[in-house]
Amino acid sequence: MPSFNLRPGSIAVVIAATTLGNAAAQFNPLSYVDQLIGSRNGGNIFPGATMPYGMAKAVADTTSESNQGGFTLDGTPISGFSAMHDSGTGGSPSLGNFPLFPYASCPGDDINRCDFPKKARSIHGSFNDSTVVARPGYFEVTLNSGVNAAMTATEHAALFRFTFPSGGNEAHPLILQDLTDLSDSRQDNGSVSIDAATGRITGSGRFQSSFSQGQYEVYFCTDFSGSKIFDNGIFVNSRASTDVKDLTISRSINGYPLPGGAFVRFESIDKPVLARVGLSFISSEQACSNAEVEIPDFNFEGVEQTASDAWKQKLSPITISSGGVDEDQIKNFYSGIYRTMVNPQNYTGENPLFSTGEPYFDSFYCLWDSFRSQIPFLTILDPDAVAQMIRSLIDTYRYEGWLPDCRMTFSKGYTQGGSNADVVLADGFLKGIVDGIDWDVGYEAVVKDAEVEPYDWSSNGRGGIDSWKALGYIPVQDFDYKGFGTMTRSVSRTLEYSYDDFTIAQMAQLRNNTADTEKYLQTSENWKNLYKEDQTSNFATGADTGFVGFFQPKFLNSTWDFQDPLWCSNIDNSGTVCSLQNTAHETFESSIWEYNFFVPHNQGDLITLLGGPAEFVRRLDFLHDNNITYIGNEPAFLTVFQYHYAGRPALSARRAHFYIPRYFDTTPEGLPGNDDSGAMGSFVAFSMMGLFPNPGQDVYLIIPPFFESVNITHPQTGNTATIRNVNFDPTYEAIYIQSVTLDGAPYTKNWIDHSFFTEGKELVLTLGKNESSWGTAVQDLPPSTGEYTGFNETLSRRLVARRAGPRYAPSFGRNGLGLH
Repeated sequence: MPSFNLRPGSIAVVIAATTLGNAAAQFNPLSYVDQLIGSRNGGNIFPGATMPYGMAKAVADTTSESNQGGFTLDGTPISGFSAMHDSGTGGSPSLGNFPLFPYASCPGDDINRCDFPKKARSIHGSFNDSTVVARPGYFEVTLNSGVNAAMTATEHAALFRFTFPSGGNEAHPLILQDLTDLSDSRQDNGSVSIDAATGRITGSGRFQSSFSQGQYEVYFCTDFSGSKIFDNGIFVNSRASTDVKDLTISRSINGYPLPGGAFVRFESIDKPVLARVGLSFISSEQACSNAEVEIPDFNFEGVEQTASDAWKQKLSPITISSGGVDEDQIKNFYSGIYRTMVNPQNYTGENPLFSTGEPYFDSFYCLWDSFRSQIPFLTILDPDAVAQMIRSLIDTYRYEGWLPDCRMTFSKGYTQGGSNADVVLADGFLKGIVDGIDWDVGYEAVVKDAEVEPYDWSSNGRGGIDSWKALGYIPVQDFDYKGFGTMTRSVSRTLEYSYDDFTIAQMAQLRNNTADTEKYLQTSENWKNLYKEDQTSNFATGADTGFVGFFQPKFLNSTWDFQDPLWCSNIDNSGTVCSLQNTAHETFESSIWEYNFFVPHNQGDLITLLGGPAEFVRRLDFLHDNNITYIGNEPAFLTVFQYHYAGRPALSARRAHFYIPRYFDTTPEGLPGNDDSGAMGSFVAFSMMGLFPNPGQDVYLIIPPFFESVNITHPQTGNTATIRNVNFDPTYEAIYIQSVTLDGAPYTKNWIDHSFFTEGKELVLTLGKNESSWGTAVQDLPPSTGEYTGFNETLSRRLVARRAGPRYAPSFGRNGLGLH
């Protein structure tokens, strides 16, 4: 399980007196976590009770079309209370298995007059938003029926507390538990049994894994405490019986699983009823054991306190001095941090496929989303957990033969673009994540991604490797007889494979493997083969955007195909598709306009191809100012900060403030799209902290934090890194860096490396209201494999060399990483 240990002093915090007054020393970051951010408008977050990375996730489930996280605040009613969820995902909902539903009584005390099926009972699940309470480790809501439901969780079990309204003496409250899930995906042979004497309900079901072709079986064990048991039994469809105690049920033939489950009635409504739900992917016996070990005495307050303490320990290493900013900014920051640790989920000890003694993490939805900022954020805040995640990915490779790109409930999810686990492993390797990791096998795995094509590359690895090696790009309408997947996304796959190879080159260099370093550096330049220098771009009206030079798809015979650079952009209303459908186009979930910037390792050559630094900046501005990009999708993240590479770091700061809080705020509709398992949360946290990663590289781009100062205590070294603003302006008029010192010495680079966190360094940023020359000289730009050219002078007109050499030196792969 993840370590919850803190180094001495890690909970020390400095908050402006205007915010916390004399209570600063007792500051609790959890008071600034709002779990309901994103519970409306498609954020799809999980707002309920869980431990960090916990398997058990308890919350109310609504009938919303956006109930991927279970609960929503969009006016839809509650259909049940379940204990397993994911957070922030799109597509078909996952988990939500075996929900409970409470009734204060059945009409006329007749069990057959209670509504058992999910669709029918939801009419009793209306509630007022004002009754919802959510805090780390706790969730509560009161139904309009008067039933109050509160819940908390341990790692593998949830504890629900149902309090019933006062009523007649003859009322017998009923709690049912059914064999369904959020997406109604149960297959045949769901089963449930109830012990007549104790009321213990055990059962299992086989369900469809979301965003994959796989299925999984999950087990539960539910015990009750509080009011004495009156009677119990099972139900099928809309009818129930106290005479039958066991049920095995089919899916039926109509595409919707038959309702079925068990119920318990209680003698009195005078006492709350506690329902303890143990969970397991191994057996009902293990589900019971999990519950009995983790919640032995039904102590609701004790369980909640343990969960709260775990979250406090996880969040406390990051502290701020607010500088008088609006309290919502603090809430936005800590809520974003919180969401980075809801998924993925630690299923160690619950893996039915392989048991090797290694950690096992699941619910990677998907690495295409999380490699960009979520996992890099955890590398700073929780490196122990990242080490376990990497060990899990490598162990999955040992079992499956390939690193996963998506993995959910033990199934191989669909690959969206490149082999993105390569970037995750490289990022951890570069930043010194070593605890228990067999990096020899890790390197073997990423090299296999680059060299061997799997039969089913729709679910792992890469497709089109023969063409990749022979032509230097993935062709549109490729001839690929060795493996099979959706023959689309040739442009975005080429770009992502190029970057994947660069990250492998970095690993090879640190392993002193010169041949592999040079090999993968060479293939990392394959992106250039799809750049069409005379390609124009027009709006749907026919008006010219004024820019020339875009990536385009190319056939096997090296002739060009065409994809409108604005297709699948945020302003495209043509109905084009850029996802995993067979009819989709050559980029994934974004436009060529946006993918034009996805060369994270060689911004020097890219800037030159796009016309030089001034034109590069003009393109970035056009991308953002014309709403072409969609900040609710992960490819947009790095574009906010790519001004750094053109020598304009001040514009990255301005763009970050453009998006936060305009598109990220503290309301239920405060996310621009799916949170994607904490990806959006990590974008907010990194941006407001003042450092943003170029993932897969040891590079963090510097902007002023949104607070007067931020302190980050490294959980392993105990050292505290500080980013402090001088002349901080809480109205954010002065957001431009004038000068910087690093540990007291002048510092002109507009980026910093990971040692800043591990060694506990101090960045002091002096701010002003106007853009300055800081960070604009060529020698101060972030690393690039290609040379920066066209930078004739800085903003202060201080001359620099026309060709100052690449930031990753030409000797990269032989004499060091070139991070000068």
